[in-house]
Amino acid sequence: MARIIWLTGASGSGKDSLLDALRETAPSGLMVAHRYITRAADAGGENHVSLSEIEFRRRKTLGLFAIDWQAHQHFYALGIEIDLWLQHGLDVVVNGSRLHLPAVQQRYGSQLLPICLQVTPEVLEQRLRQRGREDEEEIARRLRRARESVPEGCLALNNDGALSQTLSGFLALLASEE
Repeated sequence: MARIIWLTGASGSGKDSLLDALRETAPSGLMVAHRYITRAADAGGENHVSLSEIEFRRRKTLGLFAIDWQAHQHFYALGIEIDLWLQHGLDVVVNGSRLHLPAVQQRYGSQLLPICLQVTPEVLEQRLRQRGREDEEEIARRLRRARESVPEGCLALNNDGALSQTLSGFLALLASEE
């Protein structure tokens, strides 16, 4: 059965880096989905489709999103193309949200495989500072939020080390959950 792999983790944990690596090296049965977001395409971070709020609302009204949510003053969605990919037997990995995991569980049930990317607080702080997108107050807020517990049923994947190790660990985790 094809799975939706809901990759979550604190901001700065390395989700975008892992997704970029998967786009280059993913096994043939794995697709990496992009998100539709109401922020500029050149805002940094993940590969996403930038939409105005008006366009986002129109697409939502037309039923073009499988899942959508709001966070950090932006709207986020995954397109209905992910359902087509699942129907074709492909696993689909997405950059998900911990807070919206229950809605995804309700929609996808046993097809859902949640994976939580984790890093130690020291590594997370270093990465947030290096990327230079947040001020001190925002870094402190993100570090506090990262201390929240891992959602129940979410498989932990450590990303303190080299990206190649995390990629290998991710693929091994997928294989062990088949």
